Amino acid sequence: MGLAGEKFQLGTVGALSLSVVSSVSIVICNKALMSALGFIFATTLTSWHLLVTFCSLHVALCMKLFEHKPFDARTVMGFGVLNGISIGLLNLSLGFNSVGFYQMTKVAIIPCTVILETLFFRKKFSRYIQLSLSVLLFGVGVATVTDLQLNAMGSVLSLLAIVTTCIAQIMTNTIQKKFKVSSTQLLYQSCPYQALTLFIVGPFLDGFLTNKNVFAFAYTPQVLFFIVLSCLISVSVNFSTFLVIGKTSPVTYQVLGHLKTCLVLAFGYVLLHDPFSWRNILGILIAVVGMGLYSYFCTREAPKPTEASPQVTQVKEGESDPLIADSLNAAENGAAATTDEPLKVPMWSSKYARA
Repeated sequence: MGLAGEKFQLGTVGALSLSVVSSVSIVICNKALMSALGFIFATTLTSWHLLVTFCSLHVALCMKLFEHKPFDARTVMGFGVLNGISIGLLNLSLGFNSVGFYQMTKVAIIPCTVILETLFFRKKFSRYIQLSLSVLLFGVGVATVTDLQLNAMGSVLSLLAIVTTCIAQIMTNTIQKKFKVSSTQLLYQSCPYQALTLFIVGPFLDGFLTNKNVFAFAYTPQVLFFIVLSCLISVSVNFSTFLVIGKTSPVTYQVLGHLKTCLVLAFGYVLLHDPFSWRNILGILIAVVGMGLYSYFCTREAPKPTEASPQVTQVKEGESDPLIADSLNAAENGAAATTDEPLKVPMWSSKYARA
């Protein structure tokens, strides 16, 4: 087990670190783009993110940095379209709801994922895991949730966004294991369908939510610079999202997402001088304690390796490890995406760093 187990642990830590750094970076970049420069077309921007990600992976494929592994085309198409729809629904949810209710939508993704995995995959979560998740969600709620203004349309859109996001993230983990494809291979094959879905609906959705035309926007050199920078960072965001879910689980990815929310709040206060209060500080501290407990209990409850496990571990490592180096999210999403302080404009927040 020794070396193979060590490689897996290092790979997981690298994936988590890459996800955090890239997601926080893209949120700060997009905040400057949207708040300071007025480019508020989040769904269209997300389609560009995915297009650049696909082009980057195609170049890597041509350089033989990873191997193309085709599998069931209908599964890939359905998965890609579902991801695109979930990102659009998250943006609609933010457009029709208050920021506080949108944050509650993001918080609800964890319990929804736990319920779906329990019902359909017979996965069991101990009382300690449930307790740590409750502490984490309470802290995130204290730190981020402000007003809760309910309306019928916004509530329906939020419910649809939660369900589609949970299913898409569970599918990410399931497809990688079922078809024995790496995160790189799955991302490469699903990116065109996600990008096409958002590229078609993006301008209409952004126009509906902002009353502005993305094609009529004044693209100054400064705006173009931040758009290009955002697209480049998104390659890492999208890649790390698939990598983290493939190496860990959808629930762990959501836990990581809420840690990124707290980090974004902290960075926003330090770097961008956003308003901050004692409630934000208290909530972040509680959330960090919750994540620490979750990590501790997950490690403690992990199954012990057996004598025959070295070969099994090596096989799984080959299946789940990316064939491109870790230097290559979410965005969030995604959406998306997918990260992840919300602005008062639609943005990709929970799925792929959700910037």
